[in-house]
Amino acid sequence: MKIKRLAHIGVAVKDVDEVAKVYTELLPLEMTSTDMVGELKTGFLPVGDTSVELVMSTEEDGVMNKYIGKRGEGVHHLAFEVDDIDQAVAELKEKEVPLTSDGPRPGAHGSRVVFLHPKATRGVLIELVEYPEGH
Repeated sequence: MKIKRLAHIGVAVKDVDEVAKVYTELLPLEMTSTDMVGELKTGFLPVGDTSVELVMSTEEDGVMNKYIGKRGEGVHHLAFEVDDIDQAVAELKEKEVPLTSDGPRPGAHGSRVVFLHPKATRGVLIELVEYPEGH
């Protein structure tokens, strides 16, 4: 598996647009894109070669709302860009690393993502992401 870069830091929020103001009004950042991934709305604020990804549920009983209910708003995950997510998943399965799904699933901006279960990573939710060519 080749890790290309830290793609983004995911932040669980109640409202992407409201929280974006923290970054755009207090810091010189700009939210350059938003996306919908199932019931999740995301907003991306680039910082050099990485981004802050704001993530919110659009459904009352959505996954981020459940997370926020237990832990509050804040850092949710670290996302590392890989060059071949299928190869990465195969390597992780060979090492018997628990994942939160059987394999890659759709992510923001046409990406494919998989999450390593926090039990295997000392409590840190790690996402591996492969972007489409040209992203």
